[in-house]
Amino acid sequence: MARLTSAERRARKKPGGSNVGNYPDVKSFAGPAGGAPKGSYPMNTIERGKSAIKLAHNAPNPQGIKNAVYKKYPSLRKS
Repeated sequence: MARLTSAERRARKKPGGSNVGNYPDVKSFAGPAGGAPKGSYPMNTIERGKSAIKLAHNAPNPQGIKNAVYKKYPSLRKS
């Protein structure tokens, strides 16, 4: 794992930010939509989107995380 920047270390201390910096090659994150730090809740694959939904309860605004994932992957929305 690469060394974290000081900004990433600070972001990890915020609610929902524990995985900031773990996904350097990922460009799609749901974290900011839920009030979590940039770089949290990756959703570049449908599997990670599902995981983001399951872990959304850790974010300041869980529904924001879910809405971002559902926007990208409408098939995950329950009927």
